[in-house]
Amino acid sequence: MLVCDGAMGTQLMLAGMPPGDCGTLWNLEEPVKVEGIHALYKEAGCDFATSNTFGGCKHVLAQHGAEDRIVELNKAGVERARRGASGCWVLGDIGPFGDFLEPFGLTTTDEALALFQEQAQALKEAGPDGIIIETMTDAQEMRLACRAAKRTGLPVIATYAFDRADGVTHRTMMGQDVPTCIEAVLEEGADVVGANCGKDMDLDDYARLAEAILKAAEGKPVIVQPNAGAPKMIDGKLTYLATPQQMADLASRLVGMGVSMVGGCCGTTPEHLKAICQAVKP
Repeated sequence: MLVCDGAMGTQLMLAGMPPGDCGTLWNLEEPVKVEGIHALYKEAGCDFATSNTFGGCKHVLAQHGAEDRIVELNKAGVERARRGASGCWVLGDIGPFGDFLEPFGLTTTDEALALFQEQAQALKEAGPDGIIIETMTDAQEMRLACRAAKRTGLPVIATYAFDRADGVTHRTMMGQDVPTCIEAVLEEGADVVGANCGKDMDLDDYARLAEAILKAAEGKPVIVQPNAGAPKMIDGKLTYLATPQQMADLASRLVGMGVSMVGGCCGTTPEHLKAICQAVKP
């Protein structure tokens, strides 16, 4: 069983990054701290290190005055993962481009594809073992990101963020259901498909979501990287309450259902991933 790592954003904040700051810039400004997070996930037993480049698209970087540093920052993100988690496979991370496609936003499909291609190429030049596209909520945007990533020739993992719809089914923020989303990435040639993150999703929700993804995936390997449960506001702070053992129990359940890769998303820590690795690895 292959295990990806856990959250980066919440770990960066624990390391001192102020809310609203650009985490991708920390690849150059705080390289020791970024490498330290990767090292902790490696020590936990993870097989994959995900580069700190979720916000590495030009459109996102422009919000922090760093749009001209896309190559430098994505390269640094891959290097931080390679050094911090030496011996692990490194995945170059691509997140949403930071806006909505037409007609909901002002960005055309050609413009979005160009943004994704620019980041994907920057990641490829840094030498990762594959690309992971995370937290997508629009199947059309995911298609463009997958298309750009596949053009690099690297293996591509494609994961969406789903929300609880009616307690049984799940949809993205854009209202798209699981079959629609998975069909899109299958048609674009993704090598592994699945989900990460989710709004107000408890651990049982992720198990039900995994069942739907497995059905839609038509035999393709499936990855599920849940949050550490549904967050609660405690003393003015968003807090994830799932324990390492609860996450490990869920991971074992997912593997038993046929999920090929597991990991963690928001709120998960090296301690959560250590418990997961101990639960699912021989």
